[in-house]
Amino acid sequence: MFIAHLGDSVVTVFDTQQQKVVADIPDVNQAHGVLAIPELGRIYASATGTNEVVVIDAKTFKITARIPAGGYPDGMAYAPEVHKLYVSDERGGTDTVIDVRSNMPVATIPLGGEVGNTQYDPVSKHIFANVQSRRQLIEIDPTTDEVVARTDLPGAKGNHGLYIDAPTHLAFIACEGNHKLLVLDLSSRQILSAFDVGNVPDVLAYDASLGWLYVASEVGEVTLLKVQEHAVSLLGSAWLGPNAHVVAVDPESHRAYFPLKSLEGKPMLRITQAKL
Repeated sequence: MFIAHLGDSVVTVFDTQQQKVVADIPDVNQAHGVLAIPELGRIYASATGTNEVVVIDAKTFKITARIPAGGYPDGMAYAPEVHKLYVSDERGGTDTVIDVRSNMPVATIPLGGEVGNTQYDPVSKHIFANVQSRRQLIEIDPTTDEVVARTDLPGAKGNHGLYIDAPTHLAFIACEGNHKLLVLDLSSRQILSAFDVGNVPDVLAYDASLGWLYVASEVGEVTLLKVQEHAVSLLGSAWLGPNAHVVAVDPESHRAYFPLKSLEGKPMLRITQAKL
């Protein structure tokens, strides 16, 4: 597991089998987002301090390239059919497009507002991005790098976090401004349900075999929901630690990982285990 350690400007490598840190990759200035692409053998990390995407070899943990990526690169998504990486430029109001074969930027897509997270949908083979200042979800065709649809999100305020579940073709949208999780049907473009979650929700993670959706928030409250086809229900919520706004899930062990920036004065990785 690769963790963006923003405060130390490193990417931390954690072995989930040995349950220990095995490396720190330095010189990733204000590491913000991390995306592992196993088929490429690479890790991409957004470095907001230098406004670039840093490319890391997944075996050697060495930096192999640095790519300019707008004014505040954050979330990333990969469209494998066209070999392109899409990077949210939160402050620049764009998605930066990078060709992973050359590790060069090839396009800048204006989205018309402050950009939240960006995700790939394997059903439509399109890229989706939150434009949080417009309360919209934007759809991009990677073959042309053009915006092909804008979906208004009634009830959204600061729609930032995004997760797309391919089998149900649902989009889960976390809204920072009003502490809501919206469930959007990508086929009908209708909001099916909305849930109250922790203040300033951010990262979402999904354990598909259990149907458990984790919603992590800036205040440290984590909300757990159950997804059964198009029916979504609340399982509960708990405080996981200060600023527990990032979560990752191991679908094999059903462990969830919450990196905390400061617990008793030092960074900590808090791990939970699903009881089956």
